[in-house]
Amino acid sequence: MKGILPSSPCSGDDMAADTLIGFDSAWTDNQKAPGAICALMMEGGQPKAFYAPRLSNFNDALAFIDAVRSPTGATLVALDQPTIVPNLTSMRPVERVAASLVSWMGGGVQPSNRGKVGMFCDSSPIWGFLTRLNATETPEEARTATTGLHLMEVFPALALASLEPRFFKRLAAPRYNPARSKTFRIGDWQLVSEVAARHFRDFGADDAAAWCTAEAERTTPKKADQDRLDAMLCLLVAMRWRLAPREHSMMAGTLEAGYMVFPASIDVRARIAPVAAARGIPAR
Repeated sequence: MKGILPSSPCSGDDMAADTLIGFDSAWTDNQKAPGAICALMMEGGQPKAFYAPRLSNFNDALAFIDAVRSPTGATLVALDQPTIVPNLTSMRPVERVAASLVSWMGGGVQPSNRGKVGMFCDSSPIWGFLTRLNATETPEEARTATTGLHLMEVFPALALASLEPRFFKRLAAPRYNPARSKTFRIGDWQLVSEVAARHFRDFGADDAAAWCTAEAERTTPKKADQDRLDAMLCLLVAMRWRLAPREHSMMAGTLEAGYMVFPASIDVRARIAPVAAARGIPAR
């Protein structure tokens, strides 16, 4: 497992009560384009140890989670990939709700369905990963659980609408993906990194905040850097779900047809709730 297990954490102690993990899986198991994973160990609701994001495929992620999961408390994995995909074509109902906001901001929602070979077909790596992970996938339970391994689906592009008011505007979605050279803006890269740093600092996660601040100073980020940053955004969503009041987040969708958990500012909640209600999709 050399190169898979995490190195020593930046601070704190290995026996922290809870562990929060952010995993941007990149959806496929392309060894040349892996995702990224990171973690925070918590004690009494306070950050105690930070594992900075590192590139990770599904097998790496399983080893990482096994190494950092809490032996006594709760572990929550916030995964940036659909985990419940029963539909054969088109997109899940929750994705239509998310798209109503993300598209308004100028971004996009990639549809997930079982017809996508390598992503959600029967032989796709996500299903083996979920089977081997064997986590409980009930987000409301994960909010207050004191033991066990838990999983929930998150979506960084949707989270950013609440994390920074400047993104919650018509066509104001940040263009921070370096792989899209025609639209990439270094100012957006800096702002997303600074926004993440600010929110980590608000939670007292100074090591995580420092990592994000350093990313804001990167002058020529690569796609792998964005994967690491997205893993940190996943981690932020997990922190808000576990540590902030329930009304600061939303869960849209169902455990049967697919769902997402995301931060919810007053403005985001006001925009998402009526769209979900009109489609008969739970969102609270």
